[in-house]
Amino acid sequence: MKSLGAIFTLLLLSVAFGCTREPTANNAARPSASTGQAVTSEPTPARTATPNRTPRADETAERTESNFEGTAGITEEKNEIAYGSAILREVRTGEHTNFDRIVFEFDGREVPGYHIEYIDKPVHQCGSGDVVALAGDGWLEVRMYTQAHDENGRPTLAVRELAPNHKTVKELMQTCDFEGDVTWVAGVASPNKYRVLELKNPARLVIDVKH
Repeated sequence: MKSLGAIFTLLLLSVAFGCTREPTANNAARPSASTGQAVTSEPTPARTATPNRTPRADETAERTESNFEGTAGITEEKNEIAYGSAILREVRTGEHTNFDRIVFEFDGREVPGYHIEYIDKPVHQCGSGDVVALAGDGWLEVRMYTQAHDENGRPTLAVRELAPNHKTVKELMQTCDFEGDVTWVAGVASPNKYRVLELKNPARLVIDVKH
């Protein structure tokens, strides 16, 4: 009888202890059923911008000084480090409050060397010598010491002619891509002063032509 009483007592105690649970906080971590990692009931934080991404200056042009002095002369810069690595990938334009913007975007981390100046008509294709007809009363030539094709000779640009018809910049055309010389000519309403910016992440050569 004593042994039966003892067994009965042990059973009661085990049931009592088994029903006892430790208290949990409202935001206590719990394992995810799919991953086994801890998750919480806290609200999901709002998404933030991708780290280390530099906003493209051509997308936020009004943050830069728009009443710049500029030049109508020759602008030249050499960069032998970027030669052969800064492949031209994209050309685009934008119209802003006091200027029109031309953007040349490259692979690599450096902007290649360049030579920029207003030229006289007629404009020629460098290979064939054919005359190029461009809108406007001024022609701004942008010569970059790089290439716009891959190792198989295929163009790296989707388009090689643009007709944005902005207030100043009317039309652009690639006139050369040969032996490290990529040249674009912009037909502008008049040969107004311009400025040159070199931008990073991605590497870009930016030309702003005043209205």
